[in-house]
Amino acid sequence: MSGTPPVEEIYHGIAVSRGIAIGPTHVIARGFTAPDVYEISEHAVTSEQERYLKALATTQKQLGELQKRMEAISGREEGLVFEAHSMILDDPGVTQEVLRAISERRQNAEFSFYAVMQTYLESMRRVSDAYLKERTIDIEDICQRVLRNFSSDDLPENALDQAHLLVTYDLTPSDTASMDRSKILGFVTESGSFNSHTAILARALGIPAIVGIGNAVLETRALAPAIIDGYSGTFIVYPSEETTAHYRALNKERQAARKELETLRDQESNTRDGHHITLSANIEFTHELDAVREHCAEGVGLFRTEFFLLESSEHPDEEAQTKVYTELAEGISPNQGIIRTLDAGGDKLSAEPLPEPEPNPFLGWRGIRISLDRQELFKKQLRAILRASAKGKLGMMFPFISGMTELKSCRKLVQTCMEELDKEGLPYDQNLEIGAMIEIPSAVLVADELAKEVDFFSIGTNDLIQYTVAVDRINHRVAKLYRSSHPSVIRLIKMTTDAAKRAGIWTGICGEMAADLHLTPLLIGLGVDELSVGPRELAPVRKALLSLDFSECQALAEKALTLSTAAEILELSRNAAYAAYADLLGENSI
Repeated sequence: MSGTPPVEEIYHGIAVSRGIAIGPTHVIARGFTAPDVYEISEHAVTSEQERYLKALATTQKQLGELQKRMEAISGREEGLVFEAHSMILDDPGVTQEVLRAISERRQNAEFSFYAVMQTYLESMRRVSDAYLKERTIDIEDICQRVLRNFSSDDLPENALDQAHLLVTYDLTPSDTASMDRSKILGFVTESGSFNSHTAILARALGIPAIVGIGNAVLETRALAPAIIDGYSGTFIVYPSEETTAHYRALNKERQAARKELETLRDQESNTRDGHHITLSANIEFTHELDAVREHCAEGVGLFRTEFFLLESSEHPDEEAQTKVYTELAEGISPNQGIIRTLDAGGDKLSAEPLPEPEPNPFLGWRGIRISLDRQELFKKQLRAILRASAKGKLGMMFPFISGMTELKSCRKLVQTCMEELDKEGLPYDQNLEIGAMIEIPSAVLVADELAKEVDFFSIGTNDLIQYTVAVDRINHRVAKLYRSSHPSVIRLIKMTTDAAKRAGIWTGICGEMAADLHLTPLLIGLGVDELSVGPRELAPVRKALLSLDFSECQALAEKALTLSTAAEILELSRNAAYAAYADLLGENSI
């Protein structure tokens, strides 16, 4: 491409997953699937423009045939929608804009068309006129038709078979979980928050990510060189040579620091005065077990099953589930792998299509409520977990428990499944540990009773904080009120660990709070027995534990329980953290 070199552009958002990623951008808008993008030579411009015009003509012909067919079936009025679609394609302004984009951007025809249309659509979405907003659905449909009609005869193999930075409006949890880590170096979204499930998965997968960068889709050109700084939340497009050199050096420095941390991986996660804290991993897929073993976790404290169970329209049968859970059991042996039963709803994957959107999904049909309402599906999962437990040490835990009624219903179903397996002569571990997730304040208030029914508690701090302080954790307008160190949250954690100790069971934390190094001294002092974090977080958390003194953490927690503000508690714990492992914290943290 010729002309003046582009000027470096800097955007700031919310850093949600640490790391640095450098590469070309791939831009995806809302509404319709983005085609691959690749650069074309100057002599290919005319042929690409002809490909576009040919796809346009094919689409026009199809729309004409659809209009005739619809008019024959239902009358002229129903066929008018396709006539309206055809009129949109006839707009000479759009055609000229696409032809110009192919020539100036030197990018393939289908992506040039996509880029022009996504800009048009985003502009429509941002106006207040309800009629115009509704018309975006029609335009998305047209765009998909045109894209399907491009000839692929002249496409180079693997047009976007290169590692890239993804720039998009938003990502669903399933989008994030299914990312090809060999292709996607990092991502930037216009929407989102630090505590969204998508951000949590990005951290678990080790993908550098920034959210909350407004207009990122509109203002970023595909294939533009860029840098994602997942430490500071800085997104740099067309970085200068100096900026690129700085980030390459910084990335090398941080990778060296992480490599040094890995030298501690064989050490037991004991505090300086010999108190052991079990250090486990949160994972979503069995292929992540390689990373779990590499970082020497003592087990899997949270195996999420939502993506596996809900990624396709067909719910996996008992045999398919048994196979996956057996892979977990054998892969983590001789340590334990704890499987969380289906935890859908809220900001996670939906369990099934609903006839109408829930007015408040976070207080609606989610977690264990879905499983107890769909008992045949629930039993398949329970039987599969039990069967797999014969191949290794497994545990199971139930999400979103609010009280004894739900827990007893779960235990009853487990017992039923055990009796069925006994009759069928299928082996299972009769001593398999069963736990309850503590995510709702009501569960904490009856923790003494719940503890009599389970072998362990696992505190899901993400939801516990949300429901305690009444803050939607993915709503950026109130994100500042979402405080892990809120006095009420700290006291609820203490109530939970105390109840567990009275019953002789253990307590773990599998929420994001477990990986917050500023709060590690406080959590240890509150009596937590296990921390379960993403595989990439195991090394820094282990270093933090090795640097702390348990008795000092207990004294810190006692003082924290007397404080009245989140800021005071955070400062108290943060000061202890800096005194013990300042190298893990701050701007240059790894």
